[in-house]
Amino acid sequence: MRLFGRGASAGATVVSAADDGVALEPRHFARVFKPPTWLRDLGFMAWFLVGVLALLVGLVWIVGLTSTIVEPVAVGGVVAIVASPLVSRLQRHRVPRAAGAAIVLVSLIGIAVVVVAMVIAGLTDQSGQIKSSLTHSLDTIASWFDDAGANSTAGTEQDVIKAISGSKGTVLHGVASGIRGITSLIFFLTFTGFSIFFLLKDGPAIRRWVDRHLGLSVELATLITTNVMRAMRRYFLGVTAVAAFNAAVVGIGALALGVPLPGTIAVVTFVTAYVPYIGALVAGSFAVLLALGSQGTGTAVVMLVIVILANGFLQNLFQPLAFGAALDLNPLAVLIVTIAAGALFGMLGMIVAAPLLSAGVHIAREIGRAKARERAAAEAPGPAQTSEP
Repeated sequence: MRLFGRGASAGATVVSAADDGVALEPRHFARVFKPPTWLRDLGFMAWFLVGVLALLVGLVWIVGLTSTIVEPVAVGGVVAIVASPLVSRLQRHRVPRAAGAAIVLVSLIGIAVVVVAMVIAGLTDQSGQIKSSLTHSLDTIASWFDDAGANSTAGTEQDVIKAISGSKGTVLHGVASGIRGITSLIFFLTFTGFSIFFLLKDGPAIRRWVDRHLGLSVELATLITTNVMRAMRRYFLGVTAVAAFNAAVVGIGALALGVPLPGTIAVVTFVTAYVPYIGALVAGSFAVLLALGSQGTGTAVVMLVIVILANGFLQNLFQPLAFGAALDLNPLAVLIVTIAAGALFGMLGMIVAAPLLSAGVHIAREIGRAKARERAAAEAPGPAQTSEP
């Protein structure tokens, strides 16, 4: 059997079987160890996911190192996006944009001060009544556990009572310690205020700069920023409407049942509604414990039913009207994204996860529609094709 053709060049050597006349060329051997297409695509996807994960880890690490500056700017950006239509409306009424930004900022600060003062004043002025109600609630809960055979609740109850007794002097201290002391709190609030003012005043110019330097075409960049801003505004306006609805239902229910501090309960319900899932749990627990300590088990059960209805059934009926088509998302997707963003980026991630996801869905949908229109235009017959011979 002849293996190599005589006189053949090195680059064109032909391997043949003389008996059957089958000729094998070098290009045939090149495909012997070639991986299947599905395996190659799977490898590319795996490396792509590794790269995305590395980028995400690096981003979280950088955000953690620069959180002192990033967090105030991010909070200021969200507030400025939501409040910028007010500045534009004032500007249409011949108010300079800088003056309009100052008016809106002062108004927001005034609202925040009033809300915080109402909550702190209610908790401080009625601290004795709150302590008595919560202590009675703990006694009732402890008796339930004791009746069920758990006899080791006394120590836990004393620890909770001790914490409640010192709660009056640690309300502001707890808030300050959450952002690394009074100095960090002052810096955070000051820097957030400056960020809000300059983002409100120079918002249009900043947006045009971002659209030009986003690395995309100006049209696509404008589409992205427009959808992000629209989703943010509609989301927070919807959250405000839902929070007011829940606060009204829970506050009126507490007032009708004779639960102490119905106004404070309503304000706490309204404020905590801006924190997804966790806020409703905190506000509901506060209202139910006050009802249990002051009015007994029956009233606490009714208060629990009211809280569940306000944060569940009634909210699901009212929320679509408040949000409209801004969040066309599955609730499970919202839950998963919110929890994941909270684990990675903290409270701010939990708050902005849903509107950013909604903006991404709307951007992808509009890009898909644009591509479909482009394909339809390309496939449409031209004048030369439709003319009669």
